[in-house]
Amino acid sequence: MMIKKLVTFEDLGFVQWGVLNEAEDGVYGAIALEEAFFTPLPETMLEFIRQGNDGLLALADALEQNEKTGAVKAKPLDTIRIMAPIPHMERNIFCIGKNYTEHIAEFDKTAMPKPPKYPVIFTKATSSVIGPDDLIDPHTNVTSQVDYEGELAVIIGKEGSDITVGEAMDHVYGFTILNDITARDLQANHVQWFHGKSLDTFCPIGPYILLRDAAPDTFDIVTKVNNEVRQDGSTGEFIFTIPELIHTISQGTTLFPGDIIATGTPSGVGVGFNPPRFLHSGDTVEITIPAIGTLKNKVK
Repeated sequence: MMIKKLVTFEDLGFVQWGVLNEAEDGVYGAIALEEAFFTPLPETMLEFIRQGNDGLLALADALEQNEKTGAVKAKPLDTIRIMAPIPHMERNIFCIGKNYTEHIAEFDKTAMPKPPKYPVIFTKATSSVIGPDDLIDPHTNVTSQVDYEGELAVIIGKEGSDITVGEAMDHVYGFTILNDITARDLQANHVQWFHGKSLDTFCPIGPYILLRDAAPDTFDIVTKVNNEVRQDGSTGEFIFTIPELIHTISQGTTLFPGDIIATGTPSGVGVGFNPPRFLHSGDTVEITIPAIGTLKNKVK
């Protein structure tokens, strides 16, 4: 089988990773494959990403043997808990602001809003990461303006710095979905965006990693709040492309396997409505990128 999507999951209290089956209704656990076919596979997703192509070849060999023997059965997705692809983030989360022209217009109400000359780069605290179906804490004691931002996230697979635009995609391991939850009042109060975007639970990621070689040229992104479409965009609308973002961020800064780059959000965020439509307790946010899946989280 062709390896398209990887997943980190919890089964019977044990966190592990694996690969989705072709029907995408089950997962072959790496531990089970390793034990059945004596194939050396690492314990965590991050360690596997660090192995690069060697790891993928070893996994492909185990899956090929399994197709012949059927020794390992896929665990049904409804029997496991899917987690953030890299649940205990040990690497950086780089984020890009103002990468869609129409999103810029939501904040800049002038007749001709100007796109940035250079990518707007900020970060989110790794402690803010949660997985699919985990609850978003609205932190009502510190904010009353919790907003959503559906985004395509790039996962770096190869270490490098001063990466050229032409070489950039060689450093991409795969793609996932990220919700850049933002406290708009804190974002405004502190001017620098870090605090308003880094509260605990403000970075849902998942559900899967779509490998680079299985990815389309562009991705559609649809965000729903309580089943109402709020965002409907495409990465074909980027102001700065993925290679350009990798090139810029890597200038003088080393990117490592497992680093994540959130590429920006389309128009339709809550603050862009009049009056604003922020998230409240009980709301459900679903971000769908068809090539990857759906990231769903409820506000506590």
